[in-house]
Amino acid sequence: MRLKSAIWVSAYLRRCQSEGVFGAVRRRGAEEAGAVFVKVATLDGQAMLYVPAPQTAYDDERPFERVFVPASPAPQSEADVEQRLVKEIRFDPDVWIVETEDRAGRHFLDLAK
Repeated sequence: MRLKSAIWVSAYLRRCQSEGVFGAVRRRGAEEAGAVFVKVATLDGQAMLYVPAPQTAYDDERPFERVFVPASPAPQSEADVEQRLVKEIRFDPDVWIVETEDRAGRHFLDLAK
């Protein structure tokens, strides 16, 4: 059974907050199974966008985990990240968008499963 998106987002933001990283829900998606996109703004006009990994990256024995991959190998301008998010919303209006701000670009996605 997969953890509901709303619960996962809440836990993720709590994890960020415990590390001193500001985070907020920018767009609330489908409560139960909306895809979650995480934008990490580095406060210098750049950002990283983390998107849900392809289904093939999931371990069938651990269906509750959420796996993320970077949308690009290096930080992009915030404008480029925003353009990508607009496209994702058009494609799937049930997506969640979570944004964090951290100069070091920490995302904690490897810890929030």
